[in-house]
Amino acid sequence: MSVKQLINSTRKRAGEKQRTAVLRLEMDYELATLFEAMNQSDKNKQKECKQKLERIRQELLRLKAL
Repeated sequence: MSVKQLINSTRKRAGEKQRTAVLRLEMDYELATLFEAMNQSDKNKQKECKQKLERIRQELLRLKAL
């Protein structure tokens, strides 16, 4: 592996690590929003939150962070 490949690999991993952290924050927010929607019996908001959570889950799986 050349030095250039090593640097690119390190940058990619750092970017993925940062994206994973952002996704986890988004997941926490959506879970809190879902909890609130459940307490208010807001079916539309519940559905919206579940869709967002599924998107976040898929991306975390793609990044192998789950």
